[in-house]
Amino acid sequence: MKPIQYSIVPKDPAAHLFEVTVTVADPAAEGQRFMLPVWIPGSYMIREFARNIVSLSARSEVTGRKVSLKKLDKHTWQAASVQGALTLTYQVYAWDLSVRAAHLDDEIGFFNGTSVFLLPLGYEAAECRVTIEAPAGEQYGDWRVATALREVRGTKRYSFGEYRADNYDELTDHPVTLGRFELGRFEAHGVSHDIVISGKVTSLDMPRLARDLERICATQIALFEPRTRRAPMDRYVFMTLAVADGYGGLEHRASTALICNRGDLPVRGKEAMTDGYRTYLGLCSHEYFHTWNVKRIKPAAFAPYDLKQESYTSLLWLFEGFTSYYDDLILVRSGVIERSDYLGLVGKTIGGVLRGNGRRKQSVAESSFDTWVKYYRQDENAPNAIVSYYTKGSLVALAFDLAIREATGGRKSLDDVMRALWVRYGRDFYLGKARGIGEDEVEPLIREVTGVELGRLFTEAVHGTRDLPLAELLAPFGVTLEPDTTNGKPSIGARVRGGADCTLAAVHDGSAARRGGLSAGDVLVALDGLRVTGSNLETLLSRYRPGDRVEVHAFRRDALRQTTLTLDAPEVARYRLTVGQGKTTGRKRSPAEVLRKGWLGA
Repeated sequence: MKPIQYSIVPKDPAAHLFEVTVTVADPAAEGQRFMLPVWIPGSYMIREFARNIVSLSARSEVTGRKVSLKKLDKHTWQAASVQGALTLTYQVYAWDLSVRAAHLDDEIGFFNGTSVFLLPLGYEAAECRVTIEAPAGEQYGDWRVATALREVRGTKRYSFGEYRADNYDELTDHPVTLGRFELGRFEAHGVSHDIVISGKVTSLDMPRLARDLERICATQIALFEPRTRRAPMDRYVFMTLAVADGYGGLEHRASTALICNRGDLPVRGKEAMTDGYRTYLGLCSHEYFHTWNVKRIKPAAFAPYDLKQESYTSLLWLFEGFTSYYDDLILVRSGVIERSDYLGLVGKTIGGVLRGNGRRKQSVAESSFDTWVKYYRQDENAPNAIVSYYTKGSLVALAFDLAIREATGGRKSLDDVMRALWVRYGRDFYLGKARGIGEDEVEPLIREVTGVELGRLFTEAVHGTRDLPLAELLAPFGVTLEPDTTNGKPSIGARVRGGADCTLAAVHDGSAARRGGLSAGDVLVALDGLRVTGSNLETLLSRYRPGDRVEVHAFRRDALRQTTLTLDAPEVARYRLTVGQGKTTGRKRSPAEVLRKGWLGA
């Protein structure tokens, strides 16, 4: 089977148009069909990328004549039968400044293959060659290319030219950044890692970022391969777009695409660990952990991906939730953050999960399965209807890890489970032994690897809606868990959208606002006759106590409403995890200290 030949050029950056060609040397005799994916792995929502194709034509490479195309459905076309090679040429509108699709202007270009490369059906396993061309014009003379795709001989790294992939799945698993960018590099256990920072940044402390990422990556490699320290890729690329306000990431087999606030990046001469930089490192850690957990260890439903329609699995609590547990845990184990910082992050996650009433109505397994229509399509009622398989999933992982460590005296842990998943399902995934883990295989594997029967804890944590017994599980580690009530301000039980007006973004079940008849979208204008804005609500509430009654005026659409609210107790935004002193005899550590060190590291 001859390679599929692609080319892509930023044809008109001002109009945000890429021009793409795909050439099939030996198209199907009955007429070659082409398809563009409807979703991108890692972002579980139908996104209809084909809607961005603004023109499409076909020609015969033998005769040079135009070949007719028939659209079969929203994302599939069929060319008429031809003798010899067939080329499709099309333009893609790229104005999605995210990690999921494609973006192009006169400052930066970015694309995922799922947004721009049509797949010739029947050629999924064919080698792919793609020529990435520079935009025309002197102003683009200093543009470069960043990608983990392999260069074809003659193409220099970071240069425009020809790249290759073994098949379509690999082609679409390597995003590409075009433009001007800052470049850093480090090695982790012998593997080269590149750092690409696009967007307008000043005083970037690239050496510090490289040092911190090296510690994070080395710790993760050692977790999965403690003896060989062998990473599953030959090279890795962190691609970050720095913007005024943004956050997100998407994992790939040898790279990740990230968006962050430019103020979150480290600045030369400022060594303090800011909240923003900690958040950014946690995002990098999260996406890097996916190199193993979901890019190679996969649910059976993703082996292989079906990019024509939704792929349902109830296991995203394992693939996203466990990754969300390890992302910050790796930060403390690698020494990038302090233990107290990590415990504070866990307390914040616990608070966030317990504030949502959806946790009482949906299990993490159900949340995983329904992600296509619920988690990725959240509305104003989401806090009352759904639970996040990311955040609660991370607490499920925490609960399992603590339970296993306590039951085995620290001899076994969730780390052993992750290594077993890696050896059985991930290590050889791209070596022709692709198999994903089945829906009912997780609990038996935990029992086999650790010797611990999680039983009711597993059932309730994964399939139930009860709160996890985290305080009880943390106690053997010398860690107490209690609500942080330092806020002290009474609550109306609603989330407010930022802005000049005090607009309710969500109203929680059973809250003061709900009891008073308020709904999401209502605009509060006065409390007891005093004007309310998007910035002074908390100040006004601080004058009251829980149980006080306040008169509220609000607009619903263009109609003024009046109601009286009985204020709720303060919301618990976070929980406090406190490490006890413990008792030691001479140099001997207490059992709690031993367990805690095994869990958190030094």
